[in-house]
Amino acid sequence: MTELTHVNPGARMSGAVVYNGVAYLAGQVALGAPGASVADQTKNILDLLDDTMAKAGTDKSRILAASIWLSDISTFDEMNAVWDAWVADVTAPARATVEAKLAAPQFTVEIALTVAA
Repeated sequence: MTELTHVNPGARMSGAVVYNGVAYLAGQVALGAPGASVADQTKNILDLLDDTMAKAGTDKSRILAASIWLSDISTFDEMNAVWDAWVADVTAPARATVEAKLAAPQFTVEIALTVAA
């Protein structure tokens, strides 16, 4: 049987679940930058995801897919400026970005990843 590992487990969700060589990272919002600009929120989220990937034994060079939600699609270019710099040294993963109402108004970006572990 393949081992199932939870990273940063909590009462509601885990930061990631690793199973069968794949890490499924929960959607992250900018807990360290609520209400900040889209660029600052994106940077904060990517830092959180880097930390979670490290705890799962992987890194951004192994991202298979990314899902990004923006509360306002007009901020697409602002978010992409940060994202593009973050993936500049790796091959960019498959990705989808959509506009969606997020859980709280102070959060304007949410990102979830699927990563080879």
